[in-house]
Amino acid sequence: MTEIFAHRGSCHLARENTVAAFLAARDLGADGIELDVHLAADGNLVVHHDCEVPGLGPISCLLSTDLPAWLPSLGEALDACWPLQVNVEIKPDQTETEPGRDRALAFEVATLLAVRREAPRIVVSSFSLEAIDVVRAVEPSLATALLVDADRDPMRALITARQHGHSGLHPFFFSVDAALMKAAKDHYMAIRTWTVDDPARIAVLADLGVDAVITNDVAAARRALGRSHLPETAPPPHVAPPPEVAPPDVAPPETVSPPETVSPDAC
Repeated sequence: MTEIFAHRGSCHLARENTVAAFLAARDLGADGIELDVHLAADGNLVVHHDCEVPGLGPISCLLSTDLPAWLPSLGEALDACWPLQVNVEIKPDQTETEPGRDRALAFEVATLLAVRREAPRIVVSSFSLEAIDVVRAVEPSLATALLVDADRDPMRALITARQHGHSGLHPFFFSVDAALMKAAKDHYMAIRTWTVDDPARIAVLADLGVDAVITNDVAAARRALGRSHLPETAPPPHVAPPPEVAPPDVAPPETVSPPETVSPDAC
């Protein structure tokens, strides 16, 4: 069955990438949520699409305490999405305030997810192959997927992702065809395609066998897939996520070093 992931939550009903948007998408019957994560200057993980917050500046130069209340931490976002699947997209640092910051972000994401034991419902994706390589090195149980730009050859990207041990590919929806799907299935690679809102196109992608569509319109996607009625097993609003557990007594691989906290004065 083709699953439906809400792109940044339900951005039609609430501000994107917020707790309200994630709850709205869950209520609409999404199977999963796609969200974006950045690293604040104090090393905390926060959920936002762009690398900057309007009126405040780059997230990499801001303390998490300086961010607006509507901008959630990754932990808060995961709690709001429970028990849905979550696609955590690692956003490359386009401000280039510090070399290796993308690796630091990937390390922190993998560490947090390992501490929370979230692997069964998580896929970590990025346009940065290095970032998802770090995630796999830190926590091999996490599913990882390479995001593919619209102008990149998805078949070549599939081969690269497989060679690096990643289990998924997230291509632009126009790039998906029968040949790509056959290659993905032959190598047990999941295909989750972005960002598609047209019901007819969603139906075609489902017929091709994509594992998930990432969409801005969950309701339209459900209708396109013949799932217009919400299941009786939809999670009620009061369902709470499991409590966090103590970090495992496992040191990170020698090839991945914990990042240093960045001082805002360096920005």
